[in-house]
Amino acid sequence: MRLISSHDGGASFLLACLLLLHSCHIDTVVALKLDGTLILVKNTEGDDEDKEFTIEDDDDYDYDDEEDDFEDLEVVQPNERWQTLKPGQAVPVGSHVRLNLQTGEKEVRLGEEQLKYWTEEHRETDETQFSISPAEIKRAMKKIKEDLNQEKNDDQESVASKFRPIEELKKDMLALELMMETDVEIMQRLLDQYNSTNTTTEKKLSILLELEYLVHQVDNAQIMCSLGGLQLMLEGVNSSDAMLQENSAFVLGSALASNPMVQVVAMKYGALQRLLTTLAITKHNGVKKKVLFAMASLLRHFPYAQHHFLSRGGLQVLSEVFRADTEGILRTRVVTILYDMITEKELITHLGLDEVQDDSHQERVRQYSEVSIQAELLEKGWCNMVPQLLEFSEHDYREKALHALLAMAPVCLDQYRSNGSLLALLLSLKQQYWDLVQSEMILGEENSYFAEIVELIDALQVKIT
Repeated sequence: MRLISSHDGGASFLLACLLLLHSCHIDTVVALKLDGTLILVKNTEGDDEDKEFTIEDDDDYDYDDEEDDFEDLEVVQPNERWQTLKPGQAVPVGSHVRLNLQTGEKEVRLGEEQLKYWTEEHRETDETQFSISPAEIKRAMKKIKEDLNQEKNDDQESVASKFRPIEELKKDMLALELMMETDVEIMQRLLDQYNSTNTTTEKKLSILLELEYLVHQVDNAQIMCSLGGLQLMLEGVNSSDAMLQENSAFVLGSALASNPMVQVVAMKYGALQRLLTTLAITKHNGVKKKVLFAMASLLRHFPYAQHHFLSRGGLQVLSEVFRADTEGILRTRVVTILYDMITEKELITHLGLDEVQDDSHQERVRQYSEVSIQAELLEKGWCNMVPQLLEFSEHDYREKALHALLAMAPVCLDQYRSNGSLLALLLSLKQQYWDLVQSEMILGEENSYFAEIVELIDALQVKIT
């Protein structure tokens, strides 16, 4: 590489000549030879401001004379842009050098031939790096989709590899003398065992306990009906063994709870009459408690069953249970049944909560219109029996009694007003619960349970007075 120094001995003379040419507006270009002479070349670009010259190879120049001088020079590697050339710097042969007459500084960049090849080289490099055809984009997107599908399949295979089919598990467990059963299979097996003549009473009680756990699920309760389990439970309620009666009624009540399909099937098989008969004749409070639970589950939201309950003397049977109970728990269950029947009819017929006036709504209204529960309560003396529940000390008993008394008020107000013991008891209870509320307020408790009972007493007193 041949270099030229910008630190020439005749730099002052050169600068003076250039300034003279610029002041005379001579349209020329000054070229600098390595021997320090000036050559005037026609300026083809017509640019008067920046006088340019190209460093060309001089075959007659003796490089050996200045070899030592070049070893100390800083070599500038030019590019496509103009760079300032400082004193003591050298440039490669073929570089384009100019003297900027405005600033008085020398500037260098690649020569025309070098710039041509440099530009083409970088353009090819840019196209190679950044130019992507549509076909390549499509292939890349297709590969991404294939990779995603492959990952999904791999994940599914990975999950599937962690588990085994149930049929295969059944075979392995059968080989180990184990049995994997679904709920349906379990209930079928339990019912078959329960119905077997070889099954002891103790085993039947164990089976009933398992069935009661299963029938809490709506589907299982319906499956038990289809398997004939409902008839077996009704037979158990009619059994001579009190424990079988109690547990059979428990299973029956759990299956009937919030399950309209089972309620309909139970009415079809005479469950209501069976339960009323058992209540009337049994002497065991445990049996009565479970039978009342089953009856409440059968009557709830089922006006057809409620109508038949009243027409078959259901209130009379409940009144006998109420009078016979001295502990209060059976009385509470009886009063709760009455309260539910009253409030259900009021909600559907008077409060109008069911805004959808469709055919099913009209049918419900018609069926509830046949349930004359309040007239029966007045006739059977319930207006004087329910207040007796307030005499027990349990707060829960008193709360349920107050709810029932408020629900019965439309037909029982005259009996309430003439019942001096009820009025005195309400005053006493109000003072008692108000003291409890004050105690809780001192402890920082608000909206207490006792405050709700005070509100119930106030509401009943307002209706009576």
